[in-house]
Amino acid sequence: MKILFLCHYVPYPPDHGAKIRAYHFIRHLSRNNSVTVATLAHTAGELTQVIGLKDYCEEVIAEVLRPRVRWLQALRALASRSPSCVAYFRSAKLQDRIDQKLKSGNFDRIVVFCAFMAQYVLEWQGGYRVLDFVDIDSAKWAEYSRCKAFPLSSGYALEAAKLRNYEYVISRHFHHCAVISQGEFEEFERLGVPVPCTIVPNGVDTDYFNPNGNRQPESSTIVFVGRMDYFPNIDAVLYFTKSVLPIIREAVPDVEFRIIGSNPTPAIRRLRQIPGVIVTGHVPDVRPFLTDAAVSVAPLKMARGTQNKVLESMAMGIPVVATSEAAKGVDAIPEQHILIGNTPDAFARQVIRILKDRKVRANLSKVGRERVEQVHSWLRSMEFLDTILNHSNRGLEAVTR
Repeated sequence: MKILFLCHYVPYPPDHGAKIRAYHFIRHLSRNNSVTVATLAHTAGELTQVIGLKDYCEEVIAEVLRPRVRWLQALRALASRSPSCVAYFRSAKLQDRIDQKLKSGNFDRIVVFCAFMAQYVLEWQGGYRVLDFVDIDSAKWAEYSRCKAFPLSSGYALEAAKLRNYEYVISRHFHHCAVISQGEFEEFERLGVPVPCTIVPNGVDTDYFNPNGNRQPESSTIVFVGRMDYFPNIDAVLYFTKSVLPIIREAVPDVEFRIIGSNPTPAIRRLRQIPGVIVTGHVPDVRPFLTDAAVSVAPLKMARGTQNKVLESMAMGIPVVATSEAAKGVDAIPEQHILIGNTPDAFARQVIRILKDRKVRANLSKVGRERVEQVHSWLRSMEFLDTILNHSNRGLEAVTR
C-alpha cells in the first residue's frame, strides 16, 4: 500500500513520549508499504533530524515552522473559533506540498498522528483515512482549567471547549480513529461521533529497557523520569518533594530522590538545595541513572494516556509507585504489578514498603517486567494498527471497544 503519514514532529532518533509512538508507527508501516511522511520542525537543526527518517520511508516532506510564527498564530486564534493549539501547527507551505502530493500520489491510506495535523487532509476523499488521537487533548485542557487560578483557568476552559468542537468535526472526516488507553477511549465516546475507535496501546522496547542484572538490594534511591518543563511533571515533582518525601525520610533517613529530565524549570532546579535531592537536567541516556534505583515514582495528579516513564521503569525491573491517574493508562493490576498511593501518607507508605522489604521489591521487579512483556510490546500494538489499516471486519470486533 501507499501510505501518507502526517505527524507534528518526529526526530530521529526519537527522544520521548508521543514521538516514540510515531516513530514506531513509521518504522513498522515502512516494512511492507511505501510510506511518505509529512511533518514540521521548529528549526533548521530539527529539520536535519527529521530528514533522518528517510532510513525508514520513501520520502519525507518537512517544513520549518519557527516558534515565533507558531505563537503569533496561536495568539491570533484566541479571538476566533479555531483552537490556538491547531493554529500553532498551521503551515501554508506544508499544506501546499501535501496538496501537491495528494494530487499525484495515489495514496491508499492516510494515517494522521495527533489531531492537530488533521487540518491538512480534511478535504481529501481519495482513500481510507485513520486518525490516531493518542490522547483526547480537549480533556487535558479541561483538567488544566480546573487546576489553574483565574485568568488562566478561563483561558484553558475556552481552549478546551474549542478543541472539543474541533475533535468532533475532524473525527467525522475519518473512517477509523485510535487512542492510547481505555481512559482516552471513554473520552472519545463522549464526542458522540459515529466513527469506530480502537485502543492501540503504547509499547516499550524491552530489549533497550531491561534489567541489567546488577540490582542493588540495599539501594534507597527513588527516581522520577520525565520532561521537567511539562506542567503535570512539574506539579508532580513539587508535590512529592514537599508532601511525600519528608514522610519517607522519617522511616528511611538516607533516601535519595533523583529527578531525571530535560529543561528543569527554576522551581525544579531550586530543589537541589534540599539535601539528597538530585536534579540531573538532560541526559543522553536515562538507563545509567536508573540502574541503581530501588523505586520509580509517578505521583502525577494530572495524567493523560499512558505514562511511558512507568512502562520503562517496569521494563527495567524497577518497582513503581503511582497515583491512580498516572497508572490508569498502564495495563497493570494494583498491588500485583504496581503500587498505588493517592494521598501523601498512602504514597509514602507504599514507597517505604518497597525500600524496607526486599521480598516485595524483588517480586514487583519480576512481575512488573513480565507484565510489560505480555501486554505492552510494540509488536502487539502494531498488530492492532495493521488490523485497522486492513479495515476488514475480521478481527476488528476484538480490538474496537
